[in-house]
Amino acid sequence: MLRTTAGVCLLCVCLLAICSCGANITGRLSYAPATTDPLAVYGLTGNTTPVLDPSIIRQDSTYYAFSTDVDGTPSSGHLPIRCSQDKVRWTACGSVFPNAMPRWIRSKVPGITGLWAPDVSYFSGEYHVYYCGSTLNSQRSIIGLATNVTLDPTDPDYKWVDRGLVLESKKGDDFNALDPAILVDTDESVWITYGSYWSGIKQRQIDPATGMLASDPTRYDLATRPGVPHNPIEGASLVRHGAYYYLFVSVDHCCELTVAEDNYKQAVGRSSGPHGPFLGEDGTPMMNGGGTVLLQGKHGWNAPGGGTAYLDAGNGDSLIIFHAQNLTKDATPTQWVKELKWANGWPVIGN
Repeated sequence: MLRTTAGVCLLCVCLLAICSCGANITGRLSYAPATTDPLAVYGLTGNTTPVLDPSIIRQDSTYYAFSTDVDGTPSSGHLPIRCSQDKVRWTACGSVFPNAMPRWIRSKVPGITGLWAPDVSYFSGEYHVYYCGSTLNSQRSIIGLATNVTLDPTDPDYKWVDRGLVLESKKGDDFNALDPAILVDTDESVWITYGSYWSGIKQRQIDPATGMLASDPTRYDLATRPGVPHNPIEGASLVRHGAYYYLFVSVDHCCELTVAEDNYKQAVGRSSGPHGPFLGEDGTPMMNGGGTVLLQGKHGWNAPGGGTAYLDAGNGDSLIIFHAQNLTKDATPTQWVKELKWANGWPVIGN
């Protein structure tokens, strides 16, 4: 009887191990060691709400943050811009489209009310803001581009130029044209990552002379979450640090009908090349649902995500800008900027 019981227990242990390993292969997220406490203290002041899906860049001594149009919030234009000299005190400093969104967007996406997830980058002598437009839970989406030779609104050359459509998706496509982000690699090649839910994160090459898709039709699949309902992965950004490329993503759910449903997290994987394969810290491929969670709700802040990593070669900054819901203020989405530290080849979000 004891031998039989022991055998059954051993079989259970083996089955549990097999199930556990299988779950890891098919997409169990890993979690970074809790060596820091990034959400313990909120240090930003000024105009930092409401902010969703921010990105950041520095020109001279000023930092510029671009963010999503937040529904129901009075706005002086589409794709608001905020400025800071120290990454702490922020003021409003205009928008990309101060009067109206370009007409071609409304014709492509009927019923659209706002533009989302702008990503700012600099190459070929211009600042590029890629952004997306869609309606909730729709696959009829566009990625557009606006450029400017300067970000300083007091400069006489300041003028946002609508460059038009970069990429679109329609019902039935195997991707959703949302959440663009640019990598300018060390060889000056330019890559756009994009995708939200549906089949995950994709990548195409950009022609640096035009800012549009390059003639090479190759598309790379970077990350997805097979077996997880609705494939909740989006908001990618890609940077190179040292010998590795790091793919930052938002996983799970943001901006649901109730705060209780919001469980957004910021995660990361790395690869030795810009096209993957990207692995979480535990070795699980991000194409199999892997990734290492760096940030999740804590200290009265919920659903942190929508982040963009920014490495500034000019002054050595390693930053991540993201939003989180302030539960003490009606879950208002609020901008955060934190230092990225690097330990054993992996990013850590600073205190």
